[in-house]
Amino acid sequence: MATLRNLKIKTSTCKRIVKELRSYEKEVEKEAAKTADMKEKGADPYDLKQQENVLAESRMMVPDCHKRLEAALTDLKATLAELKESNEQGTEIGEAEATITEVEAVYTPTEAED
Repeated sequence: MATLRNLKIKTSTCKRIVKELRSYEKEVEKEAAKTADMKEKGADPYDLKQQENVLAESRMMVPDCHKRLEAALTDLKATLAELKESNEQGTEIGEAEATITEVEAVYTPTEAED
């Protein structure tokens, strides 16, 4: 049975994953710039290879975050629907709806297919 507490937890989970996703995207940009700079300056091949591994690892985290976000969003929507059916009231419901809107603005399922 869904409760307002569960809804609040799932809302926070979605917010945290969005934050992580943004962080990983910034990290990828930073590491890509660092890798390009190292190539441009003719860095040691070993160091360059290590930097490319760091970049690849960062890039792998973005699709993982998308999957987790999709699962968390589905879970949040299901919990919200269950609470609405039972006519629950509370500020958590409005917060959850705002979070769903925010997450859908950041994440669309077509991004995961790229």
